[in-house]
Order: sequence, then C-alpha cells, then structure tokens
Amino acid sequence: MLSDGTIIALSTPQGSGALGVIRLSGPLAFEKTQLFFTPKGSKKWEDFQANQIYLGAFKNDNNLVDKVLVSFFKGPHSYTGEDVIELSCHGSPYILQRIISSYLEEGILPAQAGEFTLRAYLNKKMDLSQAEAVSDLISSESAEAHRIAMQQMRGGFSKGMEELRQKLIQFKALIELELDFSEEEVNFADKSQLESLLNELDKEIRTLKDSFAYGNVIKKGVPVAIAGKPNVGKSSLLNALFNEEKAIVSPIAGTTRDSIEDTLIIEGVQFRFIDTAGLRQTEDAIESIGVSKAKEKVTQARILLYLYDKTTADSILVDELESLYHEDLKVLLIQNKVDLERNGYDKDFSRKLQQQLSSKIENVSLGISTKEIDTLKPLKKELIQTVQSLGNNNGLIVNNTRHYHALGEALKAIENVKKGIQSDLAGDLLSINLKEAIEHIGTITGVIDTDQDVLGTIFSQFCIGK
Repeated sequence: MLSDGTIIALSTPQGSGALGVIRLSGPLAFEKTQLFFTPKGSKKWEDFQANQIYLGAFKNDNNLVDKVLVSFFKGPHSYTGEDVIELSCHGSPYILQRIISSYLEEGILPAQAGEFTLRAYLNKKMDLSQAEAVSDLISSESAEAHRIAMQQMRGGFSKGMEELRQKLIQFKALIELELDFSEEEVNFADKSQLESLLNELDKEIRTLKDSFAYGNVIKKGVPVAIAGKPNVGKSSLLNALFNEEKAIVSPIAGTTRDSIEDTLIIEGVQFRFIDTAGLRQTEDAIESIGVSKAKEKVTQARILLYLYDKTTADSILVDELESLYHEDLKVLLIQNKVDLERNGYDKDFSRKLQQQLSSKIENVSLGISTKEIDTLKPLKKELIQTVQSLGNNNGLIVNNTRHYHALGEALKAIENVKKGIQSDLAGDLLSINLKEAIEHIGTITGVIDTDQDVLGTIFSQFCIGK
C-alpha cells in the first residue's frame, strides 16, 4: 500500500466548511507547491523557513483559486519524517478539488488510507502501538476514550511493553551464553530467579489482558440493555436519561416492538443504551419477534438495567433474570415508579428478590422514578462504578484486539517456559519459548518486523489524510 513518491490528501472531512486542510508529504512537496503558490508581499521562496506559516495566492494556469495559508515542515522534523506541506484554504468542495487536482496533474500521488501515519511509523517517528492510537484518538467520542488514546500516543503503553520485552531478552541472553559454555558446565542464569521473573511477567500480562474488558467497552461504548415486563417503564427511563422523547410511551402493553439504541456520555464515559420490547409470552407475531430481539440484545450487553414493579411476583422476576443472565453481565435491579408507592422504594421486596437469585449473578438494587430526575443520580453513579470495576483504569489499558491477542500468545509462551523450568528442560528449548514470548510482545510496538499484510490491515482502517 505504500508508494515511494510524494502523496496528497484532504485532511479535513469531506463536504462544505469554513476551512479545509490539504496535506502533502514527500520529496516533491515543497518543489511542486512553488508552481502554484505566490507568497504575499516581497517574500521569495528561498526565504521560506521551516515551521512557519505563509499567506499567499494559490493559482492554476495563472487563475486565482483561493487565498491560502501554507505551512512547511522540513523532514525529518515533521509528522511523517519527510518534507510536509499543509495548505489551509476555504472549505468549498470546488476549491479543494481544484487544488488537489492541480497537484495530481503534476504527478503527485493520492494518499491511501492511513498512509501519512504509516510513513511516520516506517520513518521511526512513532512505534506501531502509538500509530494505532492515532486512529483511536481521532475516533474517540468520550473523555475516557480520549484519555486512553492519549496515554498510548505518548508512549506509556509502549514503554510498558518494552520493559517486559527487555526483561525476557536479558534472561534469554544468559541462557544462550550457558549454551556456548556448555562443555565447561558454567551457569550464568539463575533458574529460580528466572522463574520468579516469569511469575512477575505472567501477573503483569494477565493484568493487561484483563484490562481489555474495560478498554474495549470504553472504545466502543458500554452496551447497556434496559429490560423488563411490558409497561414497567423502560421507554420512560430511556427518555428520562436522555431528557428527550427517544421512545414512544403508552399505557398499552407491547408498544415497543423493536430495540431503540442511542449513546449518552456520563462523566466522560460513553454508554450505548438499548431500550427493548417488554418480556412476556404473546400471540402477536411481531411482538414475539421483538421479545426475541430483546433477549438477543441482553446477550450483547455488559450491563442490564432490569426494571420491575411489585405487581409481578418475585418468583417470576427471578426466573426471568436467571434466563437472561450471562457471564459478562452486571445486573442492576431497578424498582421503578417508587413515586406511586406509599413508602417509596421497598427495600424488603428488593432484598427478597436478591436472596432468591443465583449467587453467581452480581447485582445491585435501587429504586427510581422516571418522573423525578434526582432519583436517577444514584443510577448514573452506579453505572460509572460498574464500568470502573471492569478494569484498572488508572494503569495501562489494552483496547486493541491485536494487542490482546499478542499478549495471549506471549502468555502461552511464558507458561511453556515455566513448565520447561519445572521439568528441567534443556536450555536451548527454553530459549525457543522465550524467543516466542519476546516476539509476540515485540509485534505490539513493531519492534519485531511486522508482516506487510498486517500493516496494510492496520492502516487501512484510518481515514484518508491521516
């Protein structure tokens, strides 16, 4: 996917806007810009300095296209490590197309998706995990997703991976040194010390792998299903959370036939709320499909807001909850319409319900009224605490499936080394397993040579212009 020439792309979104930014990178970026750009005043091209912005006219065939600002970054001190021109103009699609076409007619190549960042990686301006974090930063839609992406872009994750890799490299070197002096029976590597290190690395990698549960849902938005019997107030809760009419509310049971989804950011965390059809046996074919889809949505959720009122027997509620539960689900039992109860939230009924549930179903119980917004504050607080419990969000966070897989493979290799030490395996075989662990960790940051097909897959997910 990588070309050797100079590339160009629009770096701002397609469509009309106040401004548009066009980016070029490569050896001809500066030379070709001279063909079209006339600096304002008496400035000459030979007076241009790197990291400066110049105002002037962009002309094609001596016809004025637009007044533009040109920024010049001299390689290797640029984003890509090459000569880079960034040209700011008005955001008219016509103007943008005229400028880009002018360069294309001069042999400049259209950039592929992610090609600017790929060049930055290949020119060692950033490692692979930092490059992937650029894409995450661009797509971040919440404060927490932004924080994790920034941490990785700044190299915090890369530093942690490199520390793990170096520890393994040091012991691999000692084991291989022993092999060179095998005839003299000299021991350089303390096997008990190596075993201690492997246990430490095993713990660190497992912690990182466990953080994927947190990082992945933060990246994509935490899926929250709202479920319960018909007319229990599911749609009213969705409307109250968003403070607008997202779903139709009616006293007629079975109004919600299909799932309604929308995202809401609470304290910097993005949640994907899913209002589902009321759970009941029905002869209505369409409503029956809605009930099936509701159950399917719960299987995809990480949090279940299960609404109930005391008109339904606790045994029926328990049976329904047991049928909905899956291993990765956190359940919030919510007694709705507490404003209609003489004594408000019935803690005794809630406690009785919790006692009958299987001990494996982790749950929290609270009471709300969708007509009293203040009663939703404890619910929002509980949602945030539930997400925070998914991982150690104060440390390094894994939010990339490729990284998660690589850590899993490294963990398998480390387990094999530990078993080899316990069974007094020969040093050359231990060295092979250590090499595997080192390589898997190295592929995360790109320290180990990365297959071109893998690079193509990674950078093809970027937007063009980045």
